[in-house]
Amino acid sequence: MRTRFDGTAGRAGRGRGAVVATAVLALALAGCGGGGKDGNGGEGKGTSTAPTVQLPRLKGQKLQVTAVWTGPERQNFVKVLDEFERRTGATVDFVPSGDDMAGFIGSKVAGGGPPDVAMLQQVGVLNEFAEKGWLKPLGAAARAQLAKNYTKGWRDLGAHNGTPYGVYFKASNKSLVWYNAKAFENAGVGEPKDWKGFLKAAQTVSESGVRPVSVGGSDGWTLTDWFENVYLSQAGPEKYDQLARHQIKWTDPSVKQALTTLGQLFGRKDLLAGGTSGALGTDFPTSVTQTFSGGDAPKAAMVSSADFAAANIAGTKARIGTDAKVFPFPAVGARSPVVTGGDVAVALKDSKAAQALLTFLASTDAAKIWAQAGGFISPNKELDQAAYADGVMRKIAKALIAAGDDFRFDMSDQAPASFGGKPGQGEWKDLQDFLKNPKDIAGTQAQLEKDAATSFRRHGGN
Repeated sequence: MRTRFDGTAGRAGRGRGAVVATAVLALALAGCGGGGKDGNGGEGKGTSTAPTVQLPRLKGQKLQVTAVWTGPERQNFVKVLDEFERRTGATVDFVPSGDDMAGFIGSKVAGGGPPDVAMLQQVGVLNEFAEKGWLKPLGAAARAQLAKNYTKGWRDLGAHNGTPYGVYFKASNKSLVWYNAKAFENAGVGEPKDWKGFLKAAQTVSESGVRPVSVGGSDGWTLTDWFENVYLSQAGPEKYDQLARHQIKWTDPSVKQALTTLGQLFGRKDLLAGGTSGALGTDFPTSVTQTFSGGDAPKAAMVSSADFAAANIAGTKARIGTDAKVFPFPAVGARSPVVTGGDVAVALKDSKAAQALLTFLASTDAAKIWAQAGGFISPNKELDQAAYADGVMRKIAKALIAAGDDFRFDMSDQAPASFGGKPGQGEWKDLQDFLKNPKDIAGTQAQLEKDAATSFRRHGGN
């Protein structure tokens, strides 16, 4: 496995994507603070089994794969690619894309040298690429693995106009709050259930001498996650769907309400690690690691992040389930939101090697490798849950599978990339500007609507 580094900064696994039944997750997370390596007294090691999928011999063939993953997530994905190399004889070159996957792929296509396979984070980008004719349909072997291992909902997400193009290899639940158990204990606070309790707990933690909330504001996608969780819980799924499709404007009163609520946190510098400037200067990986480093004096007590934060926590001395615990995103309305995400593998070259990799990624064999490494959950319903590295991840994965097709895709990921998925523009920048000045709700709404209208109109939307 050859990995090339080109100096591109990438976010750690920004797989984002679906809304799953809240009650299922709440049950699954009950008791997630259990001790031991997996929270259930086990080690979380899957049993050794024979390969479930046959792959062709590809000796001498080269394959280029691109994804946004860096750090621990890149390392774990490389383990998957290493196994593909071992079983096929192909040589895989991993190239990090950086945050702007759409721009990266576009430049490669324009130059006549696109990668063989790309891991996309946005269904909107998949649809855009398919419309441009950049994607190659899944072959028969990959479709067979999808039919065997995935529910219709996940298969539909990887299709465009009925043609299957993508394999959702990695999923993530992004409506979680990870917290430093010692910081909570020292402050005398427990896990809050609703937004009012969340703010109260944050205030109490602040008074204990630790900044309560870590925000990775330099990565704009983290701010869209904050907004979407608040909006979904407060406005409800029907409004959420309408805003995602731009069937209602960002100047709608429901958006004002959500921004006002979010401003109750973003407008309190004393509740943010490093204050406003610190939040704006902190990337996603640091927002996690600073919460679980520093012993009795961490820079923050909690961070709202997906399950894949476990990979970053593993880089600290904190033990998941003991030092690092998790609770569902607090309810702003009647229910806590549950937003999960996904990274979808697509082929940009119609080669035997590219199709073989997509087939492998759709199998339980590939999913098991990363599940055992940690910081990963799979939408593959046939994956043995014993493969997961710890009990926390196992419970989150079980909740995802138990939800079946009862989900919606992430709001910003449904939008054209120019609005919902590019650094320094659209929703990412608008919410960074909101973090700078949370009092300017009307101005934020106006800019969001201007950018959304332009982007959707350009791509034939509302």
